Amino acid sequence: YNLSDEEVVLRWLENPYWQYFCGNDYFEHDFPIDASSMTRWRKRVSEAGMEKLLGETKKLCEGELDIMFSDKYLVMSAQSNCNVMGFLDGQINTIEKAVIKEVKLRYPFERLLTVPGIGEILGITIMLESGDMNRFQAVSNYSSYCRCVSSKKVSNGKKKGENNKKNGNKYLAWAYVEAANFMRRFCPQARSWHQRKVSKTNQIVATKALSNKIARACYFIVKDQTAFDSEMLFR
Repeated sequence: YNLSDEEVVLRWLENPYWQYFCGNDYFEHDFPIDASSMTRWRKRVSEAGMEKLLGETKKLCEGELDIMFSDKYLVMSAQSNCNVMGFLDGQINTIEKAVIKEVKLRYPFERLLTVPGIGEILGITIMLESGDMNRFQAVSNYSSYCRCVSSKKVSNGKKKGENNKKNGNKYLAWAYVEAANFMRRFCPQARSWHQRKVSKTNQIVATKALSNKIARACYFIVKDQTAFDSEMLFR
C-alpha cells in the first residue's frame, strides 16, 4: 500500500484487526513501537530479505499455519490472506497471458526488456502509451508527459504556483512507478540509490524520483537503440 512507517504505526493504533492479528488480547491505545524502529529493522533485513519473507509467506500451507499460530482465528485470518494472494496471482497470470496473445512488443521498444524491472507487460504498456518517441523534442518533455516531474512553479526557492497535475499520461506514470518498485528488487545500484534518497526525503518521493530516472533512461534506450546501463544511470 506504499505506506510510510509512521502511517503503519498510526493505523495499527486505530485498527483492532491489525492489533488482533499481531497477537494482542486487548485493544491498545499506545504506540507499539517507534516508527524509526521499523526503519532500522527493514534496513537490517534488506529489501531482498523482505521479498524472501513475503515469498515464504505465500508458500505456507494450512498445516504450517496451525503450527505458527496457536489461536484458531489467527490461523483463519492468515489462511484468508494466503487464499486472496493465491487467487489474485491466478487472475493476474490469466490476464497477462490474454494480453500477450493479442499484443507483442515491437521495434523500437524491444530493448526496454534490458531494463531490470520491466517485463513484457510493462514494456507493452510503455510502448502503447508512449507512441512515437520522435514526437517528444527532448527527454524533459517525455518525463513531464509521464508525470514523473513536479508541476510546481518555483522562483527564488519559493513556490509561485502549480500547473495542472492531470496533464500527461496517468498510465505511463503508473508504469514507471511499477518499474521503479521492481528495479529496487533486481538492481543493487537502484536499491542503494533509492535507500540514500529515502534517508534524505521519504519513501514516496524517492520512488517517484527513481521512476523519473527510469523514464529518462527509457527515452534514450528507445531513441538510440542502446541497452540499459546501470553504471551510467546511477553514477
